[in-house]
Amino acid sequence: MEIILLKNLDKVGRKFEIVKVKDGYGRNYLIPQGLAIVANKINRNNLDSFKRQESAKLNKKLDAFKAIANKINGQQLTITTKVGTSGKIFGSVTNIQIANALRDQLGVEVDRRDILMPDDHVKMIGKYTAVLDLHPDVDAKIDFEVISDDPELAKHFAEIAAEAALEAAAEASTDH
Repeated sequence: MEIILLKNLDKVGRKFEIVKVKDGYGRNYLIPQGLAIVANKINRNNLDSFKRQESAKLNKKLDAFKAIANKINGQQLTITTKVGTSGKIFGSVTNIQIANALRDQLGVEVDRRDILMPDDHVKMIGKYTAVLDLHPDVDAKIDFEVISDDPELAKHFAEIAAEAALEAAAEASTDH
């Protein structure tokens, strides 16, 4: 079944994209939830109209999106989570946690669906960068560090990271 997406959907496609999905998924979930419409001849002809309307709406919000981008670019979030002794997270860090951290730490409201995570899943402590898909003309990235919620483990991992940085610096100086 071919459908026109009305929202950005992970692993399916971008807004206003025509994609092929299984009949049951389209008919029983996407269309009733208002996430897509059938890509019939009439809707395909109206697609340009939908895109123009959406573009007009987004352009009205462009200044707000630019303000958000200016506020978060160059900032770093800290995400605390439960971590094992190997540095592996119990579960993973998701776009929901990033959206909550943006609100709590920087006072910025961003829809979680507009946050594109760096990999499929953030499952280890460390530093990462997420991309915010606010508007086609606005590029925004947020750096975040995932640390342990246990102070002893956090201290231990910080020492390991410092040692690794020193070794890397020493190796770089001997290479030149």
